[in-house]
Amino acid sequence: MIGRITSSTMTEQSLRTMQANLADRERLQYQAASQRAFRSPSEDPAAAATTLGVHGDQSRVAQFARNLSDGMAWVTTVDTALGASTDLLNRARDLTGQGANSGALSPTARESIAQELETISAELLAQANTRVLGRSVFAGTSDASAAFEAGTFSFLGTPGEGVRRRISDTETVRVDFDGAQAFGEGPDSVFALLNDIAAELRGGGNVGYRLDDIDARLKEIVAARGTTGARQVQIERASAQNLSVSTDLEARRAEVENVDSLEVLVRLQSAELVFQSALQVTARSLQTNLLEFLR
Repeated sequence: MIGRITSSTMTEQSLRTMQANLADRERLQYQAASQRAFRSPSEDPAAAATTLGVHGDQSRVAQFARNLSDGMAWVTTVDTALGASTDLLNRARDLTGQGANSGALSPTARESIAQELETISAELLAQANTRVLGRSVFAGTSDASAAFEAGTFSFLGTPGEGVRRRISDTETVRVDFDGAQAFGEGPDSVFALLNDIAAELRGGGNVGYRLDDIDARLKEIVAARGTTGARQVQIERASAQNLSVSTDLEARRAEVENVDSLEVLVRLQSAELVFQSALQVTARSLQTNLLEFLR
């Protein structure tokens, strides 16, 4: 049985066709303006699921990048402080060597060396209490404002695992250093050692035997700097790897989520032409009515 085609049927069909053309043109206009392939997951569920996964990976990689940046700030600060401490302790060793030549030194010269040694001790204490973002880099996880107490040279930090940063899915790195290990603590600290040498110089004693004590403490600081350098290299490698992963993820995201601008513009122009043609055809076809057919 052949269905009857009425003018109402033709009108409805024409409107549906034009609405579909309008929707297609509007979608292409959005793509051209936003450079995005879809607005909602319902438009392309598979691509939306892939995009959500990539965005999740990008968020994780971005967090690792922040951890790496913060970790690098810590280890760089530690390395700088240990480097300055090494230079200061080498100077203290030279001064102690001069003070060991007790027979050739006047009381004034001894006093001058003693004062410089005390100054170096204070500068070493300042280096040992170095902070980054308000936290001591030699106090471990302690929230103390300083790693060592002035005067007694007591260690105020928390020994143990220390401050760590996660730099990848499977890797963490310690970014501080145990101040007690590097500088000693209390009467056995490098600060107390230099003050003791200064006191012995003022008392006229021979401080030559103290060179071994300085060398032992210098060895600890150099070893600490070597450990810190290894951690710095580890963070640099992780940073390079993280940047590579970030670049790959962005390429994947763009491949799924972005559109080809030239292709979209061509399709938009085609959709515009189809829409205009549909308008003209619809306008002409709907002009014919029953009376015109009966003429």
